[in-house]
Amino acid sequence: MPTSTVEDYLKHILLEEERVPGARVATGSLAGALGVTPGTVTTMVKTLSDSGLVDYEAYGGVRLTAAGRQLGLHVLRRHRLMELFLVRTLGMDWSEVHEEAERLEHALSDRLVERIDEMLGRPSVDPHGDPIPSAAGEVAGHELATLAALPVGRRARVARVADQDAAFLRLVERLGLLPGTRVRVVARDAAADTLEVELGRGKSAALGLRAAEKIFVAPG
Repeated sequence: MPTSTVEDYLKHILLEEERVPGARVATGSLAGALGVTPGTVTTMVKTLSDSGLVDYEAYGGVRLTAAGRQLGLHVLRRHRLMELFLVRTLGMDWSEVHEEAERLEHALSDRLVERIDEMLGRPSVDPHGDPIPSAAGEVAGHELATLAALPVGRRARVARVADQDAAFLRLVERLGLLPGTRVRVVARDAAADTLEVELGRGKSAALGLRAAEKIFVAPG
């Protein structure tokens, strides 16, 4: 059974690969995400390479092998199901479940994960709109655009909030931009770096374009 450290590395490599498809993940990016030194990352990815879980090139970065990706998806599935469980069943706020799920994801047995999945109704996304991998390691893909790129006048539905920082999630909630919310861009000011969106029922919200780039929308 992989250690929690191995699982953390595989999960973060997977997330980086999803963020920049087709590119190798730089060891410096992993060091920042995991809060360790670059030397520690290099030692660990060499170990993962020897185990057949990653393909590592010195100075070229790292990418998951098929086996590494499967394990990474397994960890991500546990994490996102646990986030949803904490919100839906225990009533925790969506801004505080990420850190809890980080710890709990390593302790869940496959049997318990399956039971949680069944109890929650086989959900496809977590509270932030992130896709939950299936037990077979499949991830439903949807073409999403950022709120920042949505043309003025276009209507859409908030589908995913990519930044898991608690302060950012509280901002999103305060603005009323939770996943499922229907929005329409009414004004964009590139000089001021701001975006104004209509939420319906006479409500509107203004936010910076950098923040809007972390919010993904789907047609609807």
